Amino acid sequence: MSYAIVGFGKIGQAFAHAFARKNIPVTVGSRRPPEALAPQAREIGPTVVAKSLQDALEADTIILAVPFGEHREIAKAMPSWKGKTIIDAMNSFPAPPEELDGLPSSAFVAKSFAGAKLVKGFNHLGAAKLATDPIVEGGHRVVFLSSDDDEAFAPVVDLAKQLGFAPVKLGKLNEGGALVHARGEVWGPLIFQDLFKKAQ
Repeated sequence: MSYAIVGFGKIGQAFAHAFARKNIPVTVGSRRPPEALAPQAREIGPTVVAKSLQDALEADTIILAVPFGEHREIAKAMPSWKGKTIIDAMNSFPAPPEELDGLPSSAFVAKSFAGAKLVKGFNHLGAAKLATDPIVEGGHRVVFLSSDDDEAFAPVVDLAKQLGFAPVKLGKLNEGGALVHARGEVWGPLIFQDLFKKAQ
């Protein structure tokens, strides 16, 4: 399984730290050229490699860590998203619901990435929390996952565990997933909740 982080701002870099901590290879890409990202990527760790956006999108699992308004431009970079798993780590705040056709933001995003399996995940943690070791005092920091595609969960649950997190499935985007979506200027009640699950 190959992984890429698209977007290399605070959230993208926080993800890169999480991968580097576990020595899991990951590609980072953005609309900036790879040489602009390379020094920061090298500083984070040897398993973090900056590539062009097009090369980064070759990965099996792609983490979207761009500002919400940019996802449509990213989606245009590939003719087909079939076979890809997209992790939507974005927050749509403060986009009004009518701009999203009344849909949960991830369901709106999924329309742009036709053919991909999309999972909402990791978006409830701020960058500082996401970058720190998720294993604390024998517990694992919780990440919430939701998707309208039951098969989409498996690779993302596996990745979350590899990174040291405790994945919690919330079900479909408009059901439990609504707890981690912003709706206009209102945050879902689980956003910013920093929870831990004790190791069994």
